[in-house]
Amino acid sequence: MSNASNPKPEHAPQQTSSIYVNVLLPVPIPKLFTYRVPDEFSPHIQIGSRVIVPFGNRKVLTALVAKIHKEAPQNYKAKEVLDLLDTEPLIKPKQLELFQWMADYYMCYPGEVMQVALPSGLKISSQSKIQLRPDIEFLPDMYTEKEWQLIGHLEESQGMTYQEASRAIEVKNVYTIIKSLIQKNAILVYEELREKYQPKVIKKVKLSRDFLTKPELERLSKSLDPKPKQQDILMFYLEEVSVLRDWVLNEQGLEKKIINQNPKLSSSSLKTLIKNKVFVEFEETVSRFADYTIEDFPNTSLSPAQEKASQEIMHLFEEKDIVLLHGVTGSGKTEIYVDLIQKVLAGGSQVLYLLPEIALTTQIVSRLRKVFGNQMGVYHSKFSDNERVEVWQNVVQGTFSFVVGVRSSIFLPFDNLGLIIVDEEHESSYKQYDPAPRYHARDMAMVLARQQHGKVLLGSATPSAETYHRARQGMYGLVELSERYGTAQLPTIELIDLKAEKRAKTLQGHFSSTLVKQIREVLAKGEQVMLFQNRRGYSPYMSCRECAWIPKCENCDVSLTYHMYHNELRCHYCGHREEPPRTCPSCGSTHLETVGLGTEKIEDDLKLMIPEARIQRMDLDTTRKKDAYQQIIRDFENRDIDILVGTQMISKGLDFDNVSLVGIFDADRMIHFPDFRAHERAFQIMTQVSGRAGRKEKLGKVLIQTYDPQHSILGKVLRQDYYGMFHAEIEDRSYFFYPPFTRLIRLTCKHVSRDISQDAARLLANKLIEKLGKARVLGPEAGIINRIRNQYIFNILIKLEREKIDLATVKRFIYAKVEDVITSRVYKKVQIVIDVDPM
Repeated sequence: MSNASNPKPEHAPQQTSSIYVNVLLPVPIPKLFTYRVPDEFSPHIQIGSRVIVPFGNRKVLTALVAKIHKEAPQNYKAKEVLDLLDTEPLIKPKQLELFQWMADYYMCYPGEVMQVALPSGLKISSQSKIQLRPDIEFLPDMYTEKEWQLIGHLEESQGMTYQEASRAIEVKNVYTIIKSLIQKNAILVYEELREKYQPKVIKKVKLSRDFLTKPELERLSKSLDPKPKQQDILMFYLEEVSVLRDWVLNEQGLEKKIINQNPKLSSSSLKTLIKNKVFVEFEETVSRFADYTIEDFPNTSLSPAQEKASQEIMHLFEEKDIVLLHGVTGSGKTEIYVDLIQKVLAGGSQVLYLLPEIALTTQIVSRLRKVFGNQMGVYHSKFSDNERVEVWQNVVQGTFSFVVGVRSSIFLPFDNLGLIIVDEEHESSYKQYDPAPRYHARDMAMVLARQQHGKVLLGSATPSAETYHRARQGMYGLVELSERYGTAQLPTIELIDLKAEKRAKTLQGHFSSTLVKQIREVLAKGEQVMLFQNRRGYSPYMSCRECAWIPKCENCDVSLTYHMYHNELRCHYCGHREEPPRTCPSCGSTHLETVGLGTEKIEDDLKLMIPEARIQRMDLDTTRKKDAYQQIIRDFENRDIDILVGTQMISKGLDFDNVSLVGIFDADRMIHFPDFRAHERAFQIMTQVSGRAGRKEKLGKVLIQTYDPQHSILGKVLRQDYYGMFHAEIEDRSYFFYPPFTRLIRLTCKHVSRDISQDAARLLANKLIEKLGKARVLGPEAGIINRIRNQYIFNILIKLEREKIDLATVKRFIYAKVEDVITSRVYKKVQIVIDVDPM
C-alpha cells in the first residue's frame, strides 16, 4: 500500500532502533527529560536505575530512569546518557510511583521529592576544575603576578578546584583571576564527576601460600631468627590466626592496623615482610555497622494486658488497615511492638518502625538489637552519607528486613512491607517543613502501606485529635491500654502557683521554693531529676534596664537569644550571631540584663544553687555531634548525671528507672501560643514529660510551674484526663471549622519588600476567593514573625471541606493561581510556599 493512501500522522513519534529513557532529575521542574542510551548500556538499563546525564550547558546530574522506549524527541536532538550507575536498580518502581503521588498531594515537583528521598551518597556530584591548556607557550609578560603564580601551581597538578586555586595563591576572590586566564586562552574549565558513596575498605595481611605447611613455617621461622622484629610479627600473626589448625583461616587474614598499632611490633618490619613476599597485603570491603548478637529482651513475656492488646490489634488488622494503640505512658507499648514485629518478620514480610526524634532511636535501638541483631537497620540524619547508603543497599539486598528510623525512612526501597509502626504518632517532628515536599511521615506511612498491602500501627499516650477522632469514628481500629506495665504507677502531678511564690518572695530566680526543695530531697535519696524547658539558650533576650532597648536580629523580626557558653547573641531563625553589647546603643547605659530563661540558664542557676549535683543539658546546642545523644543518654542511664535539663528531646519515649521527679518550666507560654492546636500540644508535651517519672517501682512526682493554675488545660493535665482534652478540642474545632473537619492548605508569600509581599498575597487571595469564596480563604495575615531572613511573610489559609469536594481539582486551581501571580512582571521575584496539611 502506498504512503499516499495511508499517510502518517503529521506529529507521529519517530521510531528508531535507538533506546531512549525518560528520566527524573532532582530539580524543581514538572516534566521528565528524554536522553538517548548508548548501545553499551542498552542491555543493562532498567527502570529505577541511576544514570549520569548532562543538564544545561555545564551541569552533570544523577537521574532516575522512569521509562524506557524507542521514541526519539520530535523537536530536539536528545543528549546521551553519560554513564549507567546500576545494573541492579537501587530504586524500586513502587518508589517512583510514591514520588509522583507525594508530588501531586503536597503540590510540589517529583524532582524535589527525589532530591529529599535519596541520600546524597547515591547522587553523583560534579565539581568545576581548571587545568592548563596543552601546547600553549606561556609568556610571563602576559600575566599578572597572581595569574603567573596560579599557572605555576597548575603546571605541577593535573587539575585544581576553584577552592584549591584560591588557597594556593592566597586570594579570597579567585574567580576574577580565573576569568582573566580563560579570556587569555591559558586555562580550560571542566567538570569532574565524583561518586559520593565510598565503601568502607580495610587493609589486611595474610601469610603467603608458600608458608602454610608446618615444615615451610619452621624454615621461615629459622630464616627470621637473625631478625627478631620480623620474627615477633610472624609469631603474633600465628597466635591471632590459627593457620596450622585450619589453613582456610589464613584467607581471612588479619587487619594491618592491629599489627601497626601494637607498640611491641615494628610497622617497618611488617613492610619488609610484605616486600619480601612473606605476607600478602590485600583490601576487604566491610560493613560500617557493628556485628550484633541476639540476647534476651528485657521483658520477654507480655503481661496479660499487653497480650490482650496484641491480640486485639491482630484481630482488628483482619478488617482495618490502620489501628491506633492508645496506651498511657509506661504501659509497655514497646513490648507489644516487638511481639508484632516478630510475627510479621516470621511471615516473611518487612517492617518499618518510625520514631519522631533521633534521641529516641538511641535507647530503643539498643533494646531492639537484643532481639533482632543484624536483621535490623537504623536510618537517621546523624548517620554519614556512606552509612545511609549502606542501609539503603542492605534493604535492597534483603539483609535488613526491619528498619528503625525517623521520617526520611519512608523513602527506603521496601518492596514487601507487612507492617509500619508509627510511634508517638502525634509528634510534629514527623512533619517536614523545608524544603519541599512538606510531607507528614505518619500520613505517608499510610500511603506506603496501602501501596504495599501492609498494615499501620499508630502508637501514642496522647494521640492527635485528628487520629483519635478517626479511630472513634471507626475509620481506624482502636486499642486502649490504661495501666502502666507491672507495678509502676502513674506519677502524681502538682501545680505550683508562681504568683503566690512571688508574693511570698520565695522564688529563687525562676525556681519555686517547692521545686528546689523537692530536687534536694530526691538527690539526697540517690534518685534522678529531669527538668523540661522548651527553649534553648541562656535567656530569650537581653534588655536595657533604663530604656527597655532589646537587641533584635538584623535579618528577622525577633529578639536575639543570649547564649552564655559562647557569650554571644544568636538568632534561632537565620543563624545570625553577634557579641553582646557592653553599653546600650540607645541610651548608653551599662545596665544590660538578661530576661527570661532557656535550658542553658536553668543549668547555670542549678550549678550555683546545688553545686554538688552533676548536671547535663540536652538540647540542639549540646547534641550537634553525631554521638552526643548516645553519650548523654548513656551517662544518665548509668547514673553519672543527677539532673538532666532539656527541651522536647527529653519529653517522650525515654525510659529511665531512677527518675522520680520531673519539673516543667514556662507552661503558660506553651498554653497561650497563637495556634489552634496550642492547648492540645501543651497537654501532649506536659503529659509526655510527666511520663518520664516513676517508670518502675518508685512513685514519681511532677511539678508544673505556672502563673495561671486555674487554666482548664492544666486541670486536665493534673487529672491526666486525655478524654476531657479531646472532647473540648473536637467541640471547638467543629465550631470553628478546623481539622479533623477540614483540610488546610497554607500559602506563604515571601519577599524582601514588605509592600510587594503583602500586595502579592492580596492579589493571590482575591484570585482564590473568586472561585473558592471568602469562607474558605482566610487572609492574607502577616506571619507571627513577620520577617525572617530579610523576607517579609504573609500567609493565606485555605479551609476545604472533607466531603463533597474534588480535592485534586481544587489543588490544580490553587496551583494555577499561584503560577499566575509569580509569572507576572511585578511579582516574579515573590516566593510562594505551598504547605498542604500544615502543622
